Amino acid sequence: MEHKKRLANSRYITGLSGLRTLAVIGVILYHLIPFTVPGGYLGVVIFLVLTGYLITDLLIQEWEQNGKIDLLDFYRRRITRLYPALVAMLFSTAAYITLFQRQLLNNLRGIMVSNLGYFYNWWQITHGQSYFERFANNESPFTHLWTLSIEGQFYLIWPFIIVGLVLFVKKRRKIAGWLFGLSLLSAGLMAFLFVPGHDPSRVYYGTDTRFFAILIGAALAIIWPSTHLKAKVARAQRLLLDGIGIVTSILVIILFFTLPAQSTFLYRGGMYLFTIIIALLTAVIVNPAADLNRFYTNRIFTWVGQRSYGIYLYQFPVMIFYENQVKDIANSPVLHGVIQLVLILLISELSYRLIERPFSHFKYRHFFSFTREFFRRRSIYGRRRLLIIPAIAILGVGMIGFVVAPSGAAKTSNQLTKNIKHNEIANSKKRSSLLAEAQKAKSGSSSGSTQSSTESAKSIDAKLAANLTQKQVSQAQDLNVTAVGDSVMLDGGDTLQQIFPKMLLDASVGRQADTAVGILQSYAAKGVLGNVVLIGLGTNGPFTDQQVDQIMRTCGAKRQVYWINVRVPTRSWQNSVNRSLTAASGRWPNLKIIDWYKESNQHSDWFYADQVHPNVVGKEHYANFVARSIMQSNGQH
Repeated sequence: MEHKKRLANSRYITGLSGLRTLAVIGVILYHLIPFTVPGGYLGVVIFLVLTGYLITDLLIQEWEQNGKIDLLDFYRRRITRLYPALVAMLFSTAAYITLFQRQLLNNLRGIMVSNLGYFYNWWQITHGQSYFERFANNESPFTHLWTLSIEGQFYLIWPFIIVGLVLFVKKRRKIAGWLFGLSLLSAGLMAFLFVPGHDPSRVYYGTDTRFFAILIGAALAIIWPSTHLKAKVARAQRLLLDGIGIVTSILVIILFFTLPAQSTFLYRGGMYLFTIIIALLTAVIVNPAADLNRFYTNRIFTWVGQRSYGIYLYQFPVMIFYENQVKDIANSPVLHGVIQLVLILLISELSYRLIERPFSHFKYRHFFSFTREFFRRRSIYGRRRLLIIPAIAILGVGMIGFVVAPSGAAKTSNQLTKNIKHNEIANSKKRSSLLAEAQKAKSGSSSGSTQSSTESAKSIDAKLAANLTQKQVSQAQDLNVTAVGDSVMLDGGDTLQQIFPKMLLDASVGRQADTAVGILQSYAAKGVLGNVVLIGLGTNGPFTDQQVDQIMRTCGAKRQVYWINVRVPTRSWQNSVNRSLTAASGRWPNLKIIDWYKESNQHSDWFYADQVHPNVVGKEHYANFVARSIMQSNGQH
């Protein structure tokens, strides 16, 4: 009550629940159907802008009305609002992992500690965790929590920064100017650190490279404080506000459906532009003179918006655990998507009713007296007392997982991860060597010391050469192949390069199709793009017809292009990717689809537990099948 009196002029802006709803819907759809909503991840930007705006707005109000900021009260409110649900999610997820999915115990202790300390995003960076690779490292149900750590770091430092700015900069426009300038530095750092064609997880997770969204929201709160806005303005101004709100709302929806998460444009200005759009939309919604607040206010939006925190917390654990139990999601993606969505909403409702709402209003100074009454006064608490039993059980099992979880890189690396890391290093060295040889040949200084194809052919394992004639094996040794792929190709790259020793292989964990054009153009510019191009992309998400066509135009009509289709049964996009490739082969005469899905789909024993990456036996079949497809096709031309 004391805080409410101190901030008596505060407004509860109902339309912001609608904006939160838009954000959480985007994020969930991005994780469920990324081929349809490739830009849904931008919902996180909405949360960050709202965090910057609302927290700064409240702090400025408190300073203006009270002449100071009560830090203890601020931190108490943040902790009681956010911590109980986070702790419940961490321990319930840890309990499930301990009982049913023990392969995810690796580094569980570090994950939980870093989340409780709100530095998980930096833990992910230092441990090489990818946001975009959903298979090779036993995908974590905690991956999405990086954004909560950025917000937690913001809560920790922001009251001090606001006080400093108010005391020393003083004027609102200058404060907003400083914040805007810092946001440009943050966005500039994102652009500088982003490397096209490589996994952008470092810039995606970093506080330094993502803080601009919070800063833009904070700057908006300085120049557009909710308590200073007029409810009545001239008709022309109201129409302008409504027009801006409608246009920015439409732009948000368009970008949700069109801006992929690994595009160069995104990290070199696109995300900043989207942040400005969200700031403008927020400015319109919070303005009482505009009509947009009413549009974003309805029972459904209010219900989802109030539970958006719980929905965001539990979405990934539900998806990861569901995908682990149900192996045929690709065959009925709509049905399984609806089931996952229902589970997320149900768990979020329980979280809201049993944890978030009660603990945000709980008087912790009366903890001991409440505990005594809770167990003694049956007439008041009734059956609710029984909830303590599953709560203790979940906490206990989660603690067991926390204690027994292995830690350290050597202990946590499974065979797949080790193989991919080994291949990544070895392939990088070989690629550098091949590029250097190509450069020497181009300048006329090649030593010509390449091993003879006949001698190399003898060293090939018989299993890899199965169903290939000696002539085909010999020809394969001299074939200049440029291969671009994701972690599946990287996993099988060592076996492929035994058959094709001159193969220039560029594969990376988490890679998606939209990065291939830049890679191919780079090799073409260097004069090393082979006459045979092998593509292995689609595992981590679908692509558009336009992206495939752009890849084919980059390769050119004179090159033969082979594209390995995908086997990814636990993802909804498997069949969509394979259908797109089949359709593309009809548009491009020089594109041949290597049907790895049909070849391997009945052989689950060829794969690691993720059912996507070929194991030691599967890699032999993978390399042999790819080689056979290429050589038999070449023999027909």
